[in-house]
Amino acid sequence: MGASLLRLHFHDCFVNGCDGSVLLDSTSSIDSEKNARANFQSARGFEVVDKIKEAVDEACGKPVVSCADILAVAARDSVVALGGSTWDVKLGRRDSTTASREAADANIPAPNFNLSQLITNFKNHGLDEKDLVVLSGGHNIGYARCVSFRDHMYNDSNIDPSFAQQLKYICPRNGSDSNLSPLDQTAAHFDKAYFSDLVHKKGLLHSDQELFNGGSTDALVKQYSNDVEAFNEDFANSMIKMGNIQPLTGNRGEIRVNCRKVN
Repeated sequence: MGASLLRLHFHDCFVNGCDGSVLLDSTSSIDSEKNARANFQSARGFEVVDKIKEAVDEACGKPVVSCADILAVAARDSVVALGGSTWDVKLGRRDSTTASREAADANIPAPNFNLSQLITNFKNHGLDEKDLVVLSGGHNIGYARCVSFRDHMYNDSNIDPSFAQQLKYICPRNGSDSNLSPLDQTAAHFDKAYFSDLVHKKGLLHSDQELFNGGSTDALVKQYSNDVEAFNEDFANSMIKMGNIQPLTGNRGEIRVNCRKVN
């Protein structure tokens, strides 16, 4: 579940800023981001956010902490619980009163992106190449659906043959789209295995392996594959930077009573 909360925070911040929009259900006026390509049938953790929100509001006596802040803190605590580093989460975000599936489809990086597309996507959100590599390291926990890595497995040449063969038992050429494979060899531990896998051409997603494929990010991947302390420190810094993307503050937005719907 920790990976799910971290992923939700990523996907939230990449769509009009860190405003809890990813948590909203569809209504007659809201096209939920839960139905976006990157989230549909794969995003998890909404019930956990609901429970945290209920407990926080009960402790505070009323809704004073936003769903966006709860998601940011839950993502940090998930990383810590799985062995990663901690960081100070800046608080004070407010919740959006709308969501956009179209914006989610346009802004969340796709698993078939090449390195140039990834760099441009992150740059559009105020993040640089180092942030790209570091935050992609969040893929060292969790799982991905067959539909998101099938093309890489069957059609790319920059994948270890034995690894590709192993994946065929999970992900056939046709069907079984929702079958899961771990994003790295230690999917329940926040460590440097993700980067070691990339060095050995065992990145699960095409977009993952693009980070170590003869391009400008190779050196940083190599460094993190050998230095977990450097990765943990840089991950914390990049998470703080990402968490500051276009937050709603002051009188903008609201503090939702229910994270799934506007007040």
